[in-house]
Amino acid sequence: MLSIDTYLREIRIKTPIPSDSYLAKIPAIAQLMQGELLSFPEKVTFFVGENGMGKSTLIEAIAIAMKFNPEGGTMNFSFSTESTHSELHRYLSVCKGKHHKDGFFLRAESFYNVASYIDETDRTSVMGNPIINSYGGVSLHHQSHGESFMTLVEKRFSGQGLYILDEPEAALSPARLLHLLCHIRRLEKCGSQFIISTHSPILLAYPGACIYLLSENGICRTDYKDTPHYRITKSFLDCPERTFSYLFEDN
Repeated sequence: MLSIDTYLREIRIKTPIPSDSYLAKIPAIAQLMQGELLSFPEKVTFFVGENGMGKSTLIEAIAIAMKFNPEGGTMNFSFSTESTHSELHRYLSVCKGKHHKDGFFLRAESFYNVASYIDETDRTSVMGNPIINSYGGVSLHHQSHGESFMTLVEKRFSGQGLYILDEPEAALSPARLLHLLCHIRRLEKCGSQFIISTHSPILLAYPGACIYLLSENGICRTDYKDTPHYRITKSFLDCPERTFSYLFEDN
């Protein structure tokens, strides 16, 4: 069932992907190639799965299809340092809901480039209001990775927005992840939608979220406690000694 209160309602593959493309060999993408729709019925959606299962590829394609800059930032960011994104967005069709007033695509691996773009634009702009004022007034390069990311969320994300985040936990401590969850809740209440690729069992615990597990079997909606990330983390924390005994039994 489609949500009438989200900015991105569903996606599908609109044109055939060549069978010899590496994209066709990713199980989750191959499943969508069969004509299945992927819906976003909740305000917060997570993509989770092992490395190589296509989480970042899919979330990147969604961001580009929604007109965000491939390297991250807002829809108004137009810089490009190196074209590394896949062609999946060319085959993707998005069903949009209401119009979002704000938005941001965060890629952990290219956030440095986003910070550089903001600084360079402000250095060369003749406009009276520097972009960095919307990011707390201090260069993101003058903060730690985690601090700059939280500044982005706290100062730049204004609500009624579509926020697409690729592995935000890469920059954050467990305490900061809890802080991020508080801001996600605040922004959700302000009419925002989040689509997040993550490995973090802390983030995945967000109440009411839709979780899609990408695996060798394709893509399916999954309960939080059925994700490998929850089960492995819980097993380890319950008894690290047992885990090490199993891992190191041949050593």
